[in-house]
Amino acid sequence: MGDIKTDRRAEAGRPQPLGATFDGQGTNFAIFSAYAERVELCLFDENQNEIERVTLPEYTDEIWHGYLPGIAPGQIYGYRVHGPFKPEEGHRFNPNKLVLDPYAKSLVGSIAWNDAHFAYDMNAEDKDLSFDERDSAPFMPKCEVADTAFDWTGDVRPNVPWDKTVFYETHVRGYTMLHPDVAEEIRGTFDGLSQKEVIAHIKSLGVTSVELLPVHAFLDDQHLESKGLKNFWGYNTIGFFAPMGRYAGGENKSGRARLASFKNMVRAFHNAGLEVILDVVYNHTAEGNELGPTLSFKGIDNLSYYRTMPDSHRYYINDTGTGNTVNLSHPRVLQMVMDSLRYWVEEMHVDGFRFDLGTILGRETYGFDARSGFFDAIGQDPVLRQVKLVGEPWDIGPGGYQVGGFPPGWAEWNDKYRDNVRDYWKQGAGHLGDFAARVTGSGDIYDRQGRRPWAGVNFVTAHDGFTLHDTVTYNEKHNEANGEDGKDGHGDNRSYNYGVEGETDDEGIVAVRERQKRNFLATLLFSHGTPMILAGDEFGRTQGGNNNGYCQDSEISWVHWDLNENNQKLLAFTRRLVKLRAEHAILRRASFRDGMGVTWLNPGGGEQTEEQWGDAGADCIGLQLTTDEEQAILIFNSHDGVVPFALPAAESGAPWRVVIDTETPDEVEERALESDGEPLEIAARSLVLLMR
Repeated sequence: MGDIKTDRRAEAGRPQPLGATFDGQGTNFAIFSAYAERVELCLFDENQNEIERVTLPEYTDEIWHGYLPGIAPGQIYGYRVHGPFKPEEGHRFNPNKLVLDPYAKSLVGSIAWNDAHFAYDMNAEDKDLSFDERDSAPFMPKCEVADTAFDWTGDVRPNVPWDKTVFYETHVRGYTMLHPDVAEEIRGTFDGLSQKEVIAHIKSLGVTSVELLPVHAFLDDQHLESKGLKNFWGYNTIGFFAPMGRYAGGENKSGRARLASFKNMVRAFHNAGLEVILDVVYNHTAEGNELGPTLSFKGIDNLSYYRTMPDSHRYYINDTGTGNTVNLSHPRVLQMVMDSLRYWVEEMHVDGFRFDLGTILGRETYGFDARSGFFDAIGQDPVLRQVKLVGEPWDIGPGGYQVGGFPPGWAEWNDKYRDNVRDYWKQGAGHLGDFAARVTGSGDIYDRQGRRPWAGVNFVTAHDGFTLHDTVTYNEKHNEANGEDGKDGHGDNRSYNYGVEGETDDEGIVAVRERQKRNFLATLLFSHGTPMILAGDEFGRTQGGNNNGYCQDSEISWVHWDLNENNQKLLAFTRRLVKLRAEHAILRRASFRDGMGVTWLNPGGGEQTEEQWGDAGADCIGLQLTTDEEQAILIFNSHDGVVPFALPAAESGAPWRVVIDTETPDEVEERALESDGEPLEIAARSLVLLMR
């Protein structure tokens, strides 16, 4: 150990709170491990050289703890945890491996992948059953005692009502890397996203809630680095309390400044009336399966933190597809997740969460349960039940598809909406029934237990898959840059190129593609439920046909801001749609029991009959909505020709007004229809909104 000091004795300290807590005089360290035999706190100098090891002297309720006077914010630290190395029994302790504090609020440095990260000898015949004695500390990021002080004076949470919510999904780094109004030195950071020009664009759209892809500290996968790629999306978490370093300005900033950069971003969004929603990954960690590295949880208490196979604890239950599954059935692991969520709400002032592979969080040993410990804990928590909670309601485990299965109070990503709406605008015929259900709030899924239409988060596109532009430009994925021989990404995109694969100068093809983009956006914004727009779709962003940009920290995934004429027109059209939704409650239904009249109309006149619903060739339909205040008709025509549509007779003095026609998007002035009973000509592949 060279010059590493080991003679200091820590005071007893306290078992709570977990993590490193500075009290003005010193720092209390507390870490959970049910099966450890000894825990050493490792202190490092500013160059990340290990200078001291201190054994935590106390063990209370499965928590190891100690107090060191004089240790202040900025101190760099990590742990070495001693205990049994018995992989067959689920124990993988190896004190040669420096492990990160699960409660660390600030991480410094980055990982430098090395064989020393693995607790076993990678060249050994019995692999993870072997034991490796190399020190991993020189190659590890480290924890930092954090100074969380921040003046939140004047910060006001927007508290946007659910029925008025419009999500805007984006990426901290990708959104500003090419932004001309953001200084190069802060592009791709929280500071860059805080710039007034950036926020002004988002605000101008009329959206209410910015949903950020993962910002919790994550790692670039070793296999990606070997190919010169990075984990761009960030679904590879290693720290549930710490913001990602490269988004927070890097190592040149102090820990306090890195935390402040995130908080300043939140305050800037709040000042604009915008909510901040975090995409969070509590279902798995960056440590992989039994052949993965030992970086934190695996070396602290593998058997508690992860779900292992009941008949062979050497192996992991892999309901996530990433190698491991976090064990939310363990009370201390559940506590960690709850503490993390409350920290981001109370200390970092975020307004809600989208839970990646959220079905995992509801899994107990016997399977998914909407009354699991996690859901019950959230439901009774006085802090968390007040913020927006959105689940991605699937995983790859048994019974993993749970759309509609989450408990009251939750919203869910509704992939049935994406698929059914894409099917309708691509093919039309044969898809009317499913399409109708999605447009009216997916009551077949969510109208139960007092849930509201907002429980379904409607989306046509998301970070995972084609952008809107690519959905109407490519029949096939083009993921060659990912280096996986095109085997990655969805094969079932329900997209269509209208005659040419990729970009084209053919004016006819371009025209139909632009109209289809408008159809998708208008359908999304005029459907009941909570709409989510993928950043850049408002002006036709492309990824060149790549539908799996998870590893593309490059211009493939970055948002381009050099807009051509069609981009500008689509942007203006999107703003009109969002504004109309905000102004007319009839387009954003708040309750399934509000007395709203919902009538489906056929082109020939009158209400859609059961026989007509069963017509496999039908591809044009109208939706009439009626409240005491107003009426609206939405006409959807996915047919490739004009369809005459007979409208209900207008009341005296109240003619129908054409508010939106995706065939003529430049007509921003409403036009009244003559009430002479003549059918309205609905252009091929178009949507019309009429109101009175």
